[in-house]
Amino acid sequence: MPHHLNMSWRFVLAQLVLILLCGDSRTLSAASPPNVLLILADDMGFSDLGCYGGEIATPNLDALAAQGLRYTQFYNTARCWPTRASILSGYYAQQVGRDALPHAGNRGTRPSWARLLPDLLRPLGYRSYHSGKWHIDGNPLGTGFDHSYRYEDYDRNFTPKAHFLDDKQLPTKTLDDNYYSTTAIADYAISFLQGHQQHHPDQPFFEYLAFVVPHFPLQAPAEDIALYRTRYGQGWDALRNERWAAVQEKLLIPGELSPLEPEIGPPYDFPNAIANLGQGEVNRELSWNSLSPAQQRFQVRKMAIHAAMVDRMDREIGRVIAQLHEMGALENTLILFLSDNGASAEIMVRGDGHDPQALAGSANSFLCLGPGWSRASNTPFRRHKTWVHEGGIATPLVVHWPAGIKSHGELRHTPGHLIDLAPTIVELAGGVWPERFQGLTVPPTPGRNLANSFASDQTIERDCLWWLHEGNRALRMGDWKLVAAKGEPWELYNLAIDRPENNNLAAEKPEKVQLLQSQWNEMTNEFENSFRRKK
Repeated sequence: MPHHLNMSWRFVLAQLVLILLCGDSRTLSAASPPNVLLILADDMGFSDLGCYGGEIATPNLDALAAQGLRYTQFYNTARCWPTRASILSGYYAQQVGRDALPHAGNRGTRPSWARLLPDLLRPLGYRSYHSGKWHIDGNPLGTGFDHSYRYEDYDRNFTPKAHFLDDKQLPTKTLDDNYYSTTAIADYAISFLQGHQQHHPDQPFFEYLAFVVPHFPLQAPAEDIALYRTRYGQGWDALRNERWAAVQEKLLIPGELSPLEPEIGPPYDFPNAIANLGQGEVNRELSWNSLSPAQQRFQVRKMAIHAAMVDRMDREIGRVIAQLHEMGALENTLILFLSDNGASAEIMVRGDGHDPQALAGSANSFLCLGPGWSRASNTPFRRHKTWVHEGGIATPLVVHWPAGIKSHGELRHTPGHLIDLAPTIVELAGGVWPERFQGLTVPPTPGRNLANSFASDQTIERDCLWWLHEGNRALRMGDWKLVAAKGEPWELYNLAIDRPENNNLAAEKPEKVQLLQSQWNEMTNEFENSFRRKK
């Protein structure tokens, strides 16, 4: 069977399975606190999923979206570790010492009042499990998780040297072990869920499933790569146009597709890596037709691997969903899927190095997606991971909860942020956000309860959303966004009509720039003063 037909049948079967498992949930309501499955991808672009306009086969996530909700204006922090801190703490990463402030310290240890979500859920009767990437200070068992498979080797997907079960290091894997990170991370999640069903069937659970794909190195099983071997020969210009048409149809994103920015390359310079990777590598957002045939062939292979990694992640998510059904837990499990930042323009060689003679995508190769394909993955937005333009901070958010969400396949356009996840989960679990801990005052979370938008696309009331990462800064107030790359002047966009950030209105509306800049400064100063008081 041709692989595109195989993918179509996978989608149909996944939807049928979810319909059969969930039944008609339009009249259901949650009778007890929900289980929670929070799934995080790593460096996945906004439009990589099929249900967000992509061509990659993601039938399991597409089926969750068809039976649940898709958020079109949900945000992360533009980088892996601050995102993880925000998800599990309910605060901006800078508030809990996990990202830098201009004049008050860099990434470090959270203050003692800043507990992670499992610690907040434990008094409410929950047991918590973690599988995958960690990238937070401390360790999982010390922050409230009951079991953890922690994957700390971000340079190898087939032969990890640093991975831990319940905070105890496991032996290094070899190629003879037939190991692949995505499958192993799902295996442990399934094992923890099975153990929960066996030993704690009357308690709710929180499962934090954090994949390490499609982050570089681009590595995937050869049979998965083969599915996409010829898919991307048309190049990233054509792919961006194709995805933009699908994004407009499926997500109703306002504006026009943003043009390539040929001056934009990787956020960090690794000239030796470029030399090692050979003449096929391209480190700028150039038009596809300007590339040589050798460059085009090299780039086509890279995108095929990226697609294979996303495809495999979706398959493994399907296995975890099947486990929830087997446990009878799917109906009252709140499933949240998102990405830690936008796709990455980085190009580097780490780990065991890159063998130019090795099969692309194998354990002996070390490839990165790079600016051209990253820009396509982030369609229709500008910039990449680490920047706080929309391409760096916009993430899909798929929400599925048959017992608690009556709507099927609907969009939610209200802006949301990672800081909303922890307070949402705590409130749904029947708790309230703490005001004190061990004699210390706990600041109010800046997050809001997303559950208020589950029933309808209502506005989540808040003053603004704030970003700062490595000198890149932004603030969103209503539909207005002020944004600047490091060392560059402020830009102003009306996202209600120009979500891809094409029409900079800063010169036309200096009073709006001043208002938003003052708010950004005020919040930054507040975080810095708070940080100094805790020192």
